[in-house]
Amino acid sequence: MQWLEIKIWLESTTGLDRDVLHIYGAIAIQFGLALFFRRSLASPWPWLAVLIAAAANEYLDYQRVGDSPASIALFQAEGYKDMWNTMLIPTFLLLVARFWPSWIAGKSKDMDRSIQAKIREKETI
Repeated sequence: MQWLEIKIWLESTTGLDRDVLHIYGAIAIQFGLALFFRRSLASPWPWLAVLIAAAANEYLDYQRVGDSPASIALFQAEGYKDMWNTMLIPTFLLLVARFWPSWIAGKSKDMDRSIQAKIREKETI
């Protein structure tokens, strides 16, 4: 079974559009590898794995492009859209987990208590 046949099978089995499959696949790869390798989403490695998988997918798609300028132009337009769809949410998750982790995890109540205790200590001094 070739790569295109697998993608067509996934599309027909799930009833999902290819663009949606790109998004779901990217999220599954990012979370799956983060869990498997015990890495945080703040680590660039799960994001990099998504980028490599997306590039490999586009390379395999490129293998079936004809020689005509019209088919090459269509492939390029579709390829840019596919990369955009695939990388948008993983990039967002990486940036949020790295720079604003409290957006995901919230603030710890224990942390709040320890900060309040330190403030009280300073006030009594």
